[in-house]
Amino acid sequence: MYENTLTQIGLDGQQALIYEVLLKNGPLPASKISQKSPFKRPLTYKILEELQDVGLVEKREDPGKVAVFHPLHPQKLGELLDEKIKKAEQAKYALGSVIGQLTSDFNLISGKPGVQFFEGPAGVEKVIFDNLTSKTEILSYLDMGALDKYIPEINQRYIAARKRLGIKKRNLVNDTPENRERLAGYHRDITEVRLMKFADSSIHFASMIQIYDDKISYFTLDPERMIGVIIQDKNIVDMHRQLYLYTWQFAKPLPGQDTPTTPPTAIAAGPRTESQA
Repeated sequence: MYENTLTQIGLDGQQALIYEVLLKNGPLPASKISQKSPFKRPLTYKILEELQDVGLVEKREDPGKVAVFHPLHPQKLGELLDEKIKKAEQAKYALGSVIGQLTSDFNLISGKPGVQFFEGPAGVEKVIFDNLTSKTEILSYLDMGALDKYIPEINQRYIAARKRLGIKKRNLVNDTPENRERLAGYHRDITEVRLMKFADSSIHFASMIQIYDDKISYFTLDPERMIGVIIQDKNIVDMHRQLYLYTWQFAKPLPGQDTPTTPPTAIAAGPRTESQA
């Protein structure tokens, strides 16, 4: 009668059947429980021990008498359900932390571009920090105001990590008075910035693109829908890299930053000084 419900809550079929026997018949010794179930006595004892462990059965044994097993209050089933929900949430979080890479691996072996999708601030952080493994210079389109507004702490940790690793980067940034002020006086040893005029400089995209190795990543910082995507595909990345370099030619260097720029290359060891995102 209750077996289906009890198994949905978290008991297995054998546990559900024995617990139901006790609920309907009251306290019984193991021999009687075995007779009222399809299980032999050794298995019945094992199931009763499992039910004791989860708090649904209590064993009472008076001196000189056979042990009797008592069913405990069904309210305990609510606690078991809460625990099951908690474990399911933990499993969902664990899957969420690896599903992007699992999908990427699957797509790569099936000949499709590897695509990883992430959500929330933690997901965006994974997307940003992914390029710290880059063996090539990182090419970025940045909304510096959005970085400062929505993820300043994440960005500062990223800046410090990239500085320690000496990873070079180019940033294309909207040419606004605010961005020029942000960029004034920053160290440029491993970051080169150029300014470009958007058709409508009043628009803030709150999104960024980063090109590195054979990957391109996108992330948006809209607080209501913060997402990140990493695509791993050489053909797609080569196209975006060439488009970026073409745009770079027409962008304005910052004042004092007028040395010729060489094509993106593998990272070489060099001074590790403070830089911008």
